[in-house]
Amino acid sequence: MEALGLLIIRIIVGFYYSAHGARKAFGWFGGNGPEKTGDFFEKIGIKPGKTMALFAGIGECIGGILFAFGLLTPLAALLIIVPMIVAIKTVTHKNGMFSDTGGIEYNVILIVIALGIVLTGPGSLSLDALFGFKFW
Repeated sequence: MEALGLLIIRIIVGFYYSAHGARKAFGWFGGNGPEKTGDFFEKIGIKPGKTMALFAGIGECIGGILFAFGLLTPLAALLIIVPMIVAIKTVTHKNGMFSDTGGIEYNVILIVIALGIVLTGPGSLSLDALFGFKFW
């Protein structure tokens, strides 16, 4: 059951996070794409905005997919944790704790989930397990 629980967490979080990145990088799922996201990045001091929006979005897409499949799990977690720390530092920290006020809630939850999975391992129902990758 443990492996199934980890699989469910990885798939749901991974694919939602991948979609989160696709909104930035490609404008999919009703996202702003690199132009508008880049404009926002420029306003908060992340330059060059469009380039950084593409890097962030593509990194989030890749990180989410790797996380969902349990492949290269430490890298996947890093591709989730680092952008969420940047989001807290640049945007959400000033809005308090909860997401309904634009606060850090979403970012913290993703950081904790990614950290928890990387510390426990992705489980036996993962590509890391299938390929015999041991990182911890």
